[in-house]
Formats: sequence, C-alpha cells, structure tokens
Amino acid sequence: MFGVHRAAGSDMLTYILAATVCCGWSTVSHNPHFRLWAEGVPATKGVQDFAELGVTVELMKAAKEARKKRSVGAMYRTAGIPNGIGHSSTELLMQPQNSLLSLVVKVIPSPDWFVGVDSVNLCQGDQWKEELTFDLQPFDAGTDSGFTFSSPNFPTSPVEKVTKITSQLPNHPANSFYYPRLKELPPIASIRVTRQSRSPGRQAPMSNHILPNVISQRISETPLDCEVSPWSSWGLCLGPCSRGGVRHRTRYILLRPANAGTPCPELEEQAECVPHSCMK
Repeated sequence: MFGVHRAAGSDMLTYILAATVCCGWSTVSHNPHFRLWAEGVPATKGVQDFAELGVTVELMKAAKEARKKRSVGAMYRTAGIPNGIGHSSTELLMQPQNSLLSLVVKVIPSPDWFVGVDSVNLCQGDQWKEELTFDLQPFDAGTDSGFTFSSPNFPTSPVEKVTKITSQLPNHPANSFYYPRLKELPPIASIRVTRQSRSPGRQAPMSNHILPNVISQRISETPLDCEVSPWSSWGLCLGPCSRGGVRHRTRYILLRPANAGTPCPELEEQAECVPHSCMK
C-alpha cells in the first residue's frame, strides 16, 4: 500500500492510498492550475529526472513554486519497495481548494517509464468520494529511447510527448512490453484511495513492506514470447577450397517462453562461403 500525509483541520479529509507497486513514487495534492504530468504533452524536467533517475529535486522545486501561488496543497514522496511486489501506505489529508490528486511511480529498472494518476478529483460536488481504485498501466516519459527494462542510457532528442505503453506500442519486438497477441497489458500497479476518519492528535500510520504477489496471479496467465539477442557477427570461413567453406553466427536467449508463448527460434545459423585462403 502507499500513501501520503498532510496537516489536518475541520474542513480537511484524510485518505488512505493503497497500492501494489515495486518502485519509488511522488505525490501532490493540487488545484486545476497545476499539472504534475499529463499524457500527450512533453514531460517536465522534474518528471524526466524522476522517471529516469528517481531524483525528485526538480519535481519538488516545481511543486514548491506552485504552492507559493496556492496551486499545490502538499507534496509527498517515499522510498520504493526494496524488491519484489509490496505495499506502501500512509495518510493523505486533503483540502477542498486542492482536491485534485496526482502521483508518479517510477518503474525500476527502466529507461524512463512510470505509472501514475493525473489530476484525479477526490471531490464530487460538495462531497468527498468514499473510495477510488485504479489499475495502472506504464507510461513512457519520452526522454529516453531505450526499449527494455535494462537498456543503457539513450537520450531522446528532441524530447517526445508522454505516451502510454501498450502491448503493441512501441511496435517493436525488442520492447519489453511488446505482446501483440494481448488486447491490453495487465496492470503493473494498483492504487486504492479510501476515505478515513481521523482524530486530530492521532499519528498517521506509514508502512513500506513486501507482500505476497497479488497482481502476479493475473499476470501469470499472460503468454510470454521468447526473446533472443541480435545475431553475432559471422565467424571465420573455414573449410577446404575444393568443397568451399562454412561460417557460423549465433544468438542467445534473453527471455524463455512461458504460458504457451512463441517458442524460441534457432540460435545458430550457418552459411556457405569461400575461405579467405582460397581467394586469388
């Protein structure tokens, strides 16, 4: 689970945010004059730094400037789950003038991927909502062109717009989320926002711990196609001049297939050639 915290008052409401995640995250409460992130627009420097490096300095700086204009109510950040899948939780206190909730959750490791919610209104009319639940899909911040979780740094220039990653976008077999036979990707995080009663003097609970894998029960049925590396360079052409030579090249398995996914192709290939010693 995860959540955040803010000063209380008679016109404020406490929420618990519950989520299944594996990564660090940052949250703000705000009004319509502030936007932490948005699909279809370029990421800010703060979102870029957070999505790529997990650094919140620029993200918090922008939120602090907006708070001076009363566009942001509060800012929160937590460390990620150490490993596996777990819950992180705390309390979030909202004010009517800043009833929107936005958060970003860094996907670790990744080039510049994150999950999150954008400007969710916890108010409906003059009433606070009792509970909201979100299954989160990954987004690409548009600042790094890496295709896989462990891709080396490959800055995107110029920076592109924030886009949702789907089972078919980016449309490239090297993409870690590329499963064209799936209609949609299973969620990689879920968030539950629940209204809570709170005593003014009560200490806000916080937790950050690994839990049994809940979401993975749904993910475990997802077909995983075999992924292989690019071909190596061709080896030396070997063989007698009378019969001609043979050269080989190889590739290796990056991801073994599972759940009736596409099996692995051949890992070795050979081709006829003329040995260098036979050339005149």
